[in-house]
Amino acid sequence: MTPMSASVSSDRPFLNRRLAAFGTTIFAEMSALAGRTGSINLGQGFPDTDGPAQIAEAASRAVLTGLGNQYPPGPGVPELRTAIAAHQQRFYGIAHDPDTEVLVTAGATEAIAASLLALLEPGDEVIALEPYYDSYAACIAMAGAVRVPVTLRPHDGAFALDLDELRAAVTPRTRLLLLNTPHNPTGTVLTPAELTAIAELAVERDLLVVTDEVYEHLVFEGVHTPLAGLPGMRERTVTISSASKTFSFTGWKVGWVTASPELVAAVRSAKQFLTYVASGPFQYAIAEALALPDTYYETFRADLAAKRDILADGLTAAGFEVFRPQGTYFITTDITPLGEKDGLAFCRALPERCGVVAIPNQVFYDDKSAGATQVRWAFCKREDVLREAAERLRRL
Repeated sequence: MTPMSASVSSDRPFLNRRLAAFGTTIFAEMSALAGRTGSINLGQGFPDTDGPAQIAEAASRAVLTGLGNQYPPGPGVPELRTAIAAHQQRFYGIAHDPDTEVLVTAGATEAIAASLLALLEPGDEVIALEPYYDSYAACIAMAGAVRVPVTLRPHDGAFALDLDELRAAVTPRTRLLLLNTPHNPTGTVLTPAELTAIAELAVERDLLVVTDEVYEHLVFEGVHTPLAGLPGMRERTVTISSASKTFSFTGWKVGWVTASPELVAAVRSAKQFLTYVASGPFQYAIAEALALPDTYYETFRADLAAKRDILADGLTAAGFEVFRPQGTYFITTDITPLGEKDGLAFCRALPERCGVVAIPNQVFYDDKSAGATQVRWAFCKREDVLREAAERLRRL
């Protein structure tokens, strides 16, 4: 007997209307396109080699000895929380209590989601630097808040923040500034002077700040300055980082929040109803990774700087306008010199044209026209892959 099927008669869509505008992420679309066409994937930002073997061995050892195989503590294993606090002290001179001021998350993505869900009420305004990582917009929407973009604009070969435009964007409804430095996708690193001005604005207008600092160890020009270390910012800043970018284990999903006890408690209240806990054995491994000597961090940065230059030179030779990044492992280019105007159409056609995949920046903008001709490329790949991609792009 065939069971009867009942159709859903409601006119209301299944998907929550706050998320209806987002659809499938551009990263999933372009990575699938890379797979179908056998193209070199310079779109999604994941390395094509693993991180240090000794850290992988630490994870294996944790699994085999039963460390983290069952639910770890909600805030994260003590060893990792202590290592995160030591990292902040070692690199920035910022002291944190690992028991009350550190929270381990399922990657920086969950840290951002938990922070925004915890700190925002419906109707609150959030200022985000545009272009922005796509999860920012989705998380602000899920919180019922209002996104107010402030656009980084091309200037003298880089993307610059207009501090006057930032000040003008603040209204009585502004609750929070969402910053990302080093900045994905533009590669901009906000200067100490710019961050000081932002800090003064936050104090003056009594704003909370969430800072995404996952590329903190990938600064090629300038220096990374944590906003939380500036006057008046410790009690109003949620600092977010992750092991993925620094140690090249993106699949482990180990991120963290550092903040005052009150802010950590708020974020933890939201985080506990997202994943609760995650990545148990990997937390022990990342605790060891954070204690690697300075030579690791220096070599890692130098390696990525060399790869940046290989791809930047190749993109220049192919005819793009290239914005050589100060940090991160992404390069933004403009396709106008190639006679192109639509980055999305360009990226969708690129695999068939020359066997390379990139990401159109317009998906990171509210004002699509501001990023219409920009395309982002990831250079966290092997040098031979980057050289082959550069050679293929010459066909353009």
